[in-house]
Amino acid sequence: MKHDKPRVAIQGIRASFHEEAAFKYFGEDIHTIECKSFKQTFEALQNKEADYVVMAIENSIAGSILPNYSLLLSYAFPVVGEIYLPIQLHLMALPGVKFEDIKYVTSHPIAIRQCVDFFDEYPHLNIVESNDTAACAKRIRDEQLTDTVAIANTLAARLYGLDVLERRIESNKKNFTRFLILTHHENVTKKQPNKASLCFQVSNKVGSLAKVLNIFAEEGVNMSKIQSMPILGKRNEYNFYVDIEWEDAKSYDTAIRQILKYTHNFNILGEYQRHEEEGPAAPKPVKSEKVPRTYINMKKMS
Repeated sequence: MKHDKPRVAIQGIRASFHEEAAFKYFGEDIHTIECKSFKQTFEALQNKEADYVVMAIENSIAGSILPNYSLLLSYAFPVVGEIYLPIQLHLMALPGVKFEDIKYVTSHPIAIRQCVDFFDEYPHLNIVESNDTAACAKRIRDEQLTDTVAIANTLAARLYGLDVLERRIESNKKNFTRFLILTHHENVTKKQPNKASLCFQVSNKVGSLAKVLNIFAEEGVNMSKIQSMPILGKRNEYNFYVDIEWEDAKSYDTAIRQILKYTHNFNILGEYQRHEEEGPAAPKPVKSEKVPRTYINMKKMS
């Protein structure tokens, strides 16, 4: 069944940072599918209840979200894009509530940790942790709480009718989160990629990983991220998740062919256009006739 608007699965509820990232990538004319967990977003995609997943993968302060790397490999949906979202945190309350009336501050634990300087200034405030920033704002609206404020984004304030009492209370003003965009294979765009997410294993021998990294360097392919994850049940064996960028597609193709000799269980999780702040955030989805060769599991080629 064809849908007029892209159905985008997010972890959390409307007006969360995940929905803000989805809006930044697709525009606001989307249908948001709210999910309680990251796993549930992939289930929604697998069951054709969603067309895309927007998933946080790392934060500049909190670091990588490790369980989400496992989901990438387990479900094998292609990564077709990325978006970097500045995390701006605001203090919000019901209209008419004054700062001196506040007794409780509620938000996600990570958001709370990112506002330590603010809490140092107001040690009398009681902190209440929750599982979602936007859900905290919604609860204030639903329960008409006059002694509680939420830490969330401007989307939440607008959607749930709250006033922003203090803007930009995050301690680090350069805080951002990187989100990945995933979809079904038939939705992969034909845009010329210049970034890829890879996953592979190397033998447990001296210099095995170095050989792979040297190939990237020799071919002029930039490695922008590397993350290792232990393989369950296997001692001293790891999956390496690597993001690479290139200017010349031939250099990328040459590098991939060469590193296949030194890796096993090699997968290209996705090829896409890297996020450029100055340019358009997202290419328009264009359905392709067949799955590109690079999305095929290359295990047999190693």
